[in-house]
Amino acid sequence: MGARVTFEGHTWQVTGLVDGRVHLVADDGATGCVLAALLVAADDFAVVGQSADELPAAEVWQALPLAARERALAWLRHIREIETGLPGGAGSGGEPRPAYDPQRFTLAEREHAKAAELAALGWTKVSRNTVQRRRIAYHKQGLMGLVDQRTVRSRSATGRADERVVAAVLEALRDLRGRKSTTVKQVIERAERIVVRRYGPGRVKLPSPASMYRLVKALSDPAEPVGSPARTATGPRRIGGPPPALRPAERVHVATARLGARVVGEDGRLVAVSVTAAVDEATGCVLAAVLHPQESGAELPVLLAEMAVPRPLRAGWPGLLGRAHEGGWPRRLLPLQARLEATAARPAAVPETLVLDAAGPAVTSWLLTVCEGLGVSVESVRGRGNSAPGSCGHTLGVLAGAFTRYAAALADAARPDAGHGEDDAGAAGGWFSLPHLQDLLDEWITARWHTRPQEALRHPLLPRAALTPDEMWRVLLGATGSVPLPLSGQHFAELLPVCRKAVTDAGVRLGRRRYDDECLNEHRGRSCPTTDDGRWEVHHHPYDVRQVYIRLPDGLLYPLRWTDQAHAQRPFDATVHRRITQVLAGRTSGGTCSGPDPGTGARAQAVRPTSQVADAMAVPEPGSGPAADGTTGGGQEFGLWDAQAEAGQW
Repeated sequence: MGARVTFEGHTWQVTGLVDGRVHLVADDGATGCVLAALLVAADDFAVVGQSADELPAAEVWQALPLAARERALAWLRHIREIETGLPGGAGSGGEPRPAYDPQRFTLAEREHAKAAELAALGWTKVSRNTVQRRRIAYHKQGLMGLVDQRTVRSRSATGRADERVVAAVLEALRDLRGRKSTTVKQVIERAERIVVRRYGPGRVKLPSPASMYRLVKALSDPAEPVGSPARTATGPRRIGGPPPALRPAERVHVATARLGARVVGEDGRLVAVSVTAAVDEATGCVLAAVLHPQESGAELPVLLAEMAVPRPLRAGWPGLLGRAHEGGWPRRLLPLQARLEATAARPAAVPETLVLDAAGPAVTSWLLTVCEGLGVSVESVRGRGNSAPGSCGHTLGVLAGAFTRYAAALADAARPDAGHGEDDAGAAGGWFSLPHLQDLLDEWITARWHTRPQEALRHPLLPRAALTPDEMWRVLLGATGSVPLPLSGQHFAELLPVCRKAVTDAGVRLGRRRYDDECLNEHRGRSCPTTDDGRWEVHHHPYDVRQVYIRLPDGLLYPLRWTDQAHAQRPFDATVHRRITQVLAGRTSGGTCSGPDPGTGARAQAVRPTSQVADAMAVPEPGSGPAADGTTGGGQEFGLWDAQAEAGQW
């Protein structure tokens, strides 16, 4: 609260945050109230300043040496004088000194004047660059940015030891854990062998024996020192782990759960699917959820893009959602306009800490680079910590079971009453393709899961009142007085996987699909001038085939629509999709077809064995056309009409 933001062409000051709604006051006295999720997702939203300087925590400030605190406060007065002309800041009264008058001198000139003044006062190693770095650090970190960082650095238990040596010592401690006869010397020798084997002899400088001894003592578990037997589970339970999250998006857990339903894959076969979701620990909100085949895990950068970028900021989002509603499913949880409003208000934020399951998706160097740039901490949960009752992994399992039942009920409602048997692809769960089921999952989370009271969302003093995730999100926003900010729309495409493709007259082909747009008109058939191989940089969503993004020479990413998207969403084409699925299922059926069955006429044709289908579709050789008695050569009753074979009979 107290921050100044721009919204709808005006500058506002945040005066309150109640029930997830932000109360605003403009400079001209006008007031407003808007939902926090809609405010941060607006195109013109930006934070332009705060009403007061951000102060460090009292405990941290008091722990600093007195000299460091006095130096930081002195720097603060100098920086204020550089920026406003007054040591006390804007509105403190008085007249600026001639060298620091903002009306007469530029910021660079005032920084040069301040550097000369400090040097004349006896400050050492102070130049214009030093003054500029201090000023920038103040705007990034507040008063703590002006503190000499040498006074706040915590001493590491490993000292200045090489990280490669530290990793080798930890590995040696794990290998020799629980052996009663193990000595510190054996741990040191094993760590040295690990370093030589991994990096080669002489590549890594090893510390002295005394330093290695101290390193082993510092890294060993105090509850299980070297040479002691391994601990057992019979001792008293120890309370540990991080404290519970108290703010929205403070800790976001990523877990994977299997779905009981199957979908029709791109090859026409039924595929088992899983859901990987990012669940906010404090509120239970599902910030992102993607479906993927069980044999292939989800990509974490894609999940980060889904949770950190609000849907209204994504290119073409309203149109994509509108075309998804044209599919003609028997029932929808929300009408289109209501779903647009509910999805726009769905929480989205950059997490402070991303908690990953050790058995979940793989952590890549690209993800670590992105998290480092965004200031996101990454933790790993081992064992059953993320699947125990009450944890976010257990919550995701409940979500997967509830959505599976909903999808099965919807498939039963969509299945026609006649002409289908138990071994039909529809009865087996193949009524949905992966994009269709993903759309249903997004709608179900927005309309059902976020409005469903959860057992874990109970206040200790109100144990009989369970809140919904949406309600808990609004409650914690009002309690903390701050809104976690999401990313902008351009970041969504930047986080997606990249491939190189050629731009032809027909557009861009990816995954046997064609994508095109008017922005490609001047680049068709040409090589990319910014790449070595001439191919263009294309960003694509692995679990959403409706559009891709291409980087043009101006450096921006432009969306390309799937050219057949409108056809795939039509009700008639959904029926064709199901019929093709039945025909493909008949290719691999092992049954026999001795004759037409009056009760299953159409179905018997669908399950004809592969060999019989091949015989029926065979083209007769020239000269083996229809005989005089009306039968075909080779004893076949029916065959395909061939023009060349027919001409040979004339």
